Amino acid sequence: MTRKTLLSDAEIAQYHDEGLVIPDYRLPDDVLAGLGRAVDRLIRDHPDVRPEQLSGPHNPFGQSARLLGNHDFLGFCQFPEILDMVEQLIGPDIILWGSMLFAKPPKDGKAVPWHQDGQYWPIEPLATVTVRVAIDGSDPENGCMRYIPGSHRDKNLGRHEVADREDFAIKQSMPDIDESVARDVVLEPGQISLHDVYTIHGSNHNRSGKRRADYAIRYMPATSLYDRREDHPATAYARVVSPTMNYPLRPIWLVRGQDRAGNDFQVGHGASAA
Repeated sequence: MTRKTLLSDAEIAQYHDEGLVIPDYRLPDDVLAGLGRAVDRLIRDHPDVRPEQLSGPHNPFGQSARLLGNHDFLGFCQFPEILDMVEQLIGPDIILWGSMLFAKPPKDGKAVPWHQDGQYWPIEPLATVTVRVAIDGSDPENGCMRYIPGSHRDKNLGRHEVADREDFAIKQSMPDIDESVARDVVLEPGQISLHDVYTIHGSNHNRSGKRRADYAIRYMPATSLYDRREDHPATAYARVVSPTMNYPLRPIWLVRGQDRAGNDFQVGHGASAA
């Protein structure tokens, strides 16, 4: 049986219109099972890091949020079926530059306030697609992602405030969001969603008795530059709200095509970076 591994024209149109799409796609069972084992191992190996804040699992050299990732995640981020869909949205030249595991534990899973990702990303020009993979089922009961359809269209970053709350997984929040128009991103295990860098999104607490683990992978077109300057505004902002992030020394990977913007793929690679 032939697997559906590409976005349809209607799905691509929905992504561009709404800023997010849930394609008619599921990971193969063996790939999902392997990813699930990697998630459990990552959580077990980092008991000092909240499971909603496991940043950089794909990075086996460290450099992010006190976390030492592994090659299982790095290999998954290069899964051809995922890259095929990403290519349809950002073009054939693709850089893997970030990922994060949002594993909200039962009963006390942290919320993610409304925000736009690009507020703290040093990419010029700003262009990224995030692939979110559901390891567990993700629904309103256990704090699934929510988004504001069409909020990406003007390609502007809105005002964010620092929200230093213990029950929040990140420290930035957009005020005055009309939640009445928000939509839930309900995913079954193995399903994915893809969203634009400017799309406003967040999620509620997990008060349920079931875990919600989603793995978010960040891809940028290799026509953009991952800017390593210490004084880049996004790096300066992250220094305040996420001081463990080390954007200037973070490794990035060209996973498909050619680099078009003079990106540095040497910094941060190797055991000495841990």
